[in-house]
Amino acid sequence: MSSEITRIRWHGRGGQGAITAAKIVAKAAFDSGYEGIVMVPSFGTERRGAPVSTSLKISKTKINDLSPTENPDIVVVLDHLILDEVDVTAGLKEGGLLVLNSPRKLEDYQFKNIKLAIADVTGLSSEVGLKKGIVNSGIIGVLAKAVDLVKMSVLAKGIEAEFVGKKPEENAKSALLAYERTEMGEM
Repeated sequence: MSSEITRIRWHGRGGQGAITAAKIVAKAAFDSGYEGIVMVPSFGTERRGAPVSTSLKISKTKINDLSPTENPDIVVVLDHLILDEVDVTAGLKEGGLLVLNSPRKLEDYQFKNIKLAIADVTGLSSEVGLKKGIVNSGIIGVLAKAVDLVKMSVLAKGIEAEFVGKKPEENAKSALLAYERTEMGEM
């Protein structure tokens, strides 16, 4: 990214696992040699299905800023329907990256001055045998395809470790399949 710190803001719904996905990426980044990692979940009156967000900052060196991310380099969205409820691109740096779970195609979106990485994570997760709505592991694959931050192999191992006893192979396969089927473009 453009600065020493990569700032990622995650948007999901209560129960989708946005915080778990950010945690998996944070641990994989640490395992890959990043020394500075700060995760700042945003909690309000969340309930299952309500929009939630979390911030993740990753750097090769120590990070002293523990505040939530207001001007992210990357925004990750676990549910495309959130686009109708929340301005997920608010504060996204010009030329920044939007990682999106959507059944729609790249050309269906009309964002300005951003890069878009998109895959039907919901469909792909069902395809590998996960319950409908399990998208947090798959969205990690889309992120890995779009930005060279952490290797997909390290992320897959982290996914399997996080989901021990909860279909670890299927969760890792969801991420790998999303990685392979991600469409990317600039708006």
